[in-house]
Amino acid sequence: MSASQTAASQTPEVPTLLVKIFGKDRPGITAGLFDTLAAYLVDVVDIEQVVTRGRLVLCALVTQPPAGLEGDLRATVHSWAESMKMQAEIISGHGDNRPRGLGRSLVTVLGHPLTAESTAAIAARIAKTGGNIDRIFRLAKYPVTAVEFAVSGVETEPLRTALASDAAALGVDVAVVSAGLHRRAQRLVVMDVDSTLIQDEVIELFAAHAGCEDKVAEVTAAAMRGELDFEQSLHARVALLEGLDASVVEKVRNEVRLTPGARTLIRTLKRLGYQVGVVSGGFTQVTDDLKERLGLDFAQANTLEIVDGRLTGRVTGEIVDRAGKARLLRRFAAEAGVPLSQTVAIGDGANDLDMLNAAGLGVAFNAKPVVREAAHTAVNFPFLDTVLYLLGVTREEVEAADTHDEG
Repeated sequence: MSASQTAASQTPEVPTLLVKIFGKDRPGITAGLFDTLAAYLVDVVDIEQVVTRGRLVLCALVTQPPAGLEGDLRATVHSWAESMKMQAEIISGHGDNRPRGLGRSLVTVLGHPLTAESTAAIAARIAKTGGNIDRIFRLAKYPVTAVEFAVSGVETEPLRTALASDAAALGVDVAVVSAGLHRRAQRLVVMDVDSTLIQDEVIELFAAHAGCEDKVAEVTAAAMRGELDFEQSLHARVALLEGLDASVVEKVRNEVRLTPGARTLIRTLKRLGYQVGVVSGGFTQVTDDLKERLGLDFAQANTLEIVDGRLTGRVTGEIVDRAGKARLLRRFAAEAGVPLSQTVAIGDGANDLDMLNAAGLGVAFNAKPVVREAAHTAVNFPFLDTVLYLLGVTREEVEAADTHDEG
């Protein structure tokens, strides 16, 4: 780093020039600008470039050229820009950009569509908390529009709280996480299974074969709303399956429907080096199969007891209930060597709440109201891979990885 650049970045009074270039984007613009500036012995303090629908905005903050050369620099840059059919603006000032405020967060907003009204409201709420929007970046344009705001000047938790109440009213999903190097560090993602990883409630699939689907569904719904103790409801529902032939297990496995985007989510997470697991109040007879089919690292659920080729109407071993899911999240994290702060939990029911709150980021996926209100963030779109956007993964990265694998 040269003496002039050091001074510009550390001393507010050192003269600098902000060179802005606007116009139709094409290869060679950035190189051409800096080739032009190089003749005047300036140092680069900062650069930012944005391309939107083929239109380029390129900003270069540089040190002032040696005495007597600024006028010539201005004329030459304008002449070069005109030759490239671009527009140029050069603004004199002092020093570097102002330091960003303490407290840095990344705010991801998902909309379908993302309206100007909701974007204005989110930006206004950020400002009211004392936050400043430093950068905005689009992560995806389908199946939802996802944009990421880099915010400084306010701590993550109060910002998350402030935006959570606005999200539902605006018809968007908002996730707020701390910014930093850990954003792309190795993580552990743990999901609920029924109505999260898959579209079904597994016990209801078993119940359909036993002819008691309506009774089981009624108890399941009450348990997911938090109106019944999960363990008691589990035993009551499983008791209705007594006498079913064990061959029904294979039938149920074949009936399970993955949630749209589930394979993409898991495949992409694995490519990123993440570890992925599931915990379920359902049954190992199904989750073990999902683990093998999807290449999961962890899987834990309840186990239906089978004796002499028939279901006994009982479960064996440790019950995976609300508290058990949180306990398993911690166990998986310890086995994976991932700090709890680097875990992501995804679920939809009341029995997922302890797990969602224990994770570094808890995502309520198409969840019941009580779960949406208590989780760190909510996703209300029917595509599980939208969770990738909350982790800063762009749609382009997902598609590029898929193309690479196919090649």
